[in-house]
Amino acid sequence: MRLRYVASSLALPLLLSACGDSYTPVDVYMAKTPECKEWQEGSRFELPRGISVSTTPPVTLPDGGAEFTFVYLVPRGERALFQTRDYNVTQPKGALIATGKLVTFYQRTTNSPAEIVESIPKVPDMLIAGATGAETIWRVRLRVTEKLPERFDLTPPAFEIALHKYPMRTFTYRYFADRKAYGLCR
Repeated sequence: MRLRYVASSLALPLLLSACGDSYTPVDVYMAKTPECKEWQEGSRFELPRGISVSTTPPVTLPDGGAEFTFVYLVPRGERALFQTRDYNVTQPKGALIATGKLVTFYQRTTNSPAEIVESIPKVPDMLIAGATGAETIWRVRLRVTEKLPERFDLTPPAFEIALHKYPMRTFTYRYFADRKAYGLCR
């Protein structure tokens, strides 16, 4: 009798935990092929509760580095806690090359004029949606001054959302000689 009570008391928390958001990350690693030769104009990664992160090709700097922009959308009433503050640039699925240095980090609600933004001096602990708009846009611009290799990965910090930790997409880049620029690739 006691064993049945213990088993049923363990089953209830498991059933309750299964009732939350169902989320399966799609394409956590962006590159589809080892060569990663196809240019991609942008990439968007969906997270639970309507939160997303997207990026476009970086601005290639004359010294071989680049500036990257990531845009996070956080719906009203939601928040996402950063697990680290590092935007790591690595060899493809490999060793650390550099950590992106913050240039700007700002927020605004989607119904605010683009010129009215609140700039933040560092990567914040958490992204919280403002109450005045349906979504809050959080935009981060990073610079890597080190000379980058022909192909590399950049992984933004992972999130904790509603007490669950979620992986972040690893965005894949390469140098496109015909465009004389770094770009997203797949």
